[in-house]
Amino acid sequence: MKCSKDKISILHTAKSFEQVLRLATLLACACILAACHKSGPTEPTSNQSLPALESIIPRPEFVQKHSGTFILSENASICINPGSIEITAIGEYLSEKLRPSTGYQLNVVAVSGPPENGNIYITTVGGDPALGEEGYHLTVENNLVTLVAHRPAGLFRGIQTIRQLLPPSIENSTRQSGRWEIETCTITDRPRFEWRGMMLDVARHFFTVENVKRVIDLIAYYKINRLHLHLSDDQGWRITINPWPNLATVGGRSAYGDDPGGFYTQADYMEIVGYAQSRYITVVPEIDMPGHMGAALLSYPILGTSSGTLDLDKETTYKFLDDVIREISAITPGLYFHVGGDEAYGIPLTRYTQFIDSIQSIVHSYGKQMVGWEEITRGNIFCTSIAQHWNSMLAQNAVERGAKVIMSPASRTYMDMRYNFFTFPGQNWAGYIEVDDGYSWDPATELSGVTEKNILGVEAPLWTETIKTMSDIEFMTFPRLPGYAEIGWSSSEGRSFDEYKYRLGAHGPRLRAMGVNFYHSPLVPWQ
Repeated sequence: MKCSKDKISILHTAKSFEQVLRLATLLACACILAACHKSGPTEPTSNQSLPALESIIPRPEFVQKHSGTFILSENASICINPGSIEITAIGEYLSEKLRPSTGYQLNVVAVSGPPENGNIYITTVGGDPALGEEGYHLTVENNLVTLVAHRPAGLFRGIQTIRQLLPPSIENSTRQSGRWEIETCTITDRPRFEWRGMMLDVARHFFTVENVKRVIDLIAYYKINRLHLHLSDDQGWRITINPWPNLATVGGRSAYGDDPGGFYTQADYMEIVGYAQSRYITVVPEIDMPGHMGAALLSYPILGTSSGTLDLDKETTYKFLDDVIREISAITPGLYFHVGGDEAYGIPLTRYTQFIDSIQSIVHSYGKQMVGWEEITRGNIFCTSIAQHWNSMLAQNAVERGAKVIMSPASRTYMDMRYNFFTFPGQNWAGYIEVDDGYSWDPATELSGVTEKNILGVEAPLWTETIKTMSDIEFMTFPRLPGYAEIGWSSSEGRSFDEYKYRLGAHGPRLRAMGVNFYHSPLVPWQ
């Protein structure tokens, strides 16, 4: 899977040629954008902008507009019921998001019932169990905003909708002028799929704790609930394992292309996990095995064979893997441990199958469900294990065993693929993925034999061979990720890019207010 991604375009091999190409690209893009402006959809002017209620992403299950407007005033409070530590933290989160741009205090106040007029009321009292873990019911009246959910996670998802109902300038980090209005409405909402994820490869290039927190905040805005961290690969090992210190100090030094490396201490990792938890996002750690172990073998050559692969016949190898899985599992509260499992070149199929069976048992022994790229289905996987589809028909094996599938087709969801010939960074081995390509597919019909009932959810990976900075991450992630979030959250009924592109265009000012470096696709009528 990642071997193919190592085929960097010839355009990157000659620096002088790349500089010339970039100049040509600027001219070509200008021509393309001009042509799109003349012959494509007309970009809306300020008086053509979609109202916030009509531009929510992901699209809610049910929306009913009423006549009237709620105005958030400087005297407003965020009222919570019950006043538990968890619900208080959710109220504080909303206050922290609204306070900088409004300049209002927005105190969080515990109440025993609906509050006085002019406030925002957040409660799990009377929440509908049918809405599940993440569903919510939102009512905006002239004098009160009421958010009700069965579970706290539903309140957190509903808060993202409240943010999107306010003017885009609400996302600024400094005080803004204007009235903070929300159209009166009723919204009932819940997700289509349980797993709505993004994968961030911190192995090819290392990203700091603050970088990862930034990613968490951005994906939470679109109701993403899984962050899959690719913590090891040939180019780098990114987390401390106490019995094997060289993994971090030696294997963590490097990165793709001989760039500087780095690693997380276990305290760093727990900080990331805790921050994600506060945004109701589950971190899924991945240690890729038995292939892509170059950094581990550099750190401990005893683990390898003369051919440079992990030695699957040594007891030391399994002691090493047990230590790794045990330590990471102990500091990961989520249910999942991702073992990679792809591209195990040089290992006979029979031996590979035995390895997967052994690793699955180790993962299970530490209370986790095994997740792996679809190649793991060559082993005797449990029905509780999860296969991640990316590039073959192997995920069908998971269905036969009663296991669930995460849909990450490379030609649709790999966010390290360039948008088109003219955009950089990125690769194109799986094709170019413009915003419409990433949006215009359905997980339940993408792979023969894998239907809605077999699918746990959707995940969009970002491999980082060519991705070096936070700005690069943002450019490759946005504006594609909101579309993946909608595919995972919203019903497929009536979904079309021709409708979605206008809602996405309305998010341009929001992304700019959040300081996101996003790709201004000419296919989208940006506001």
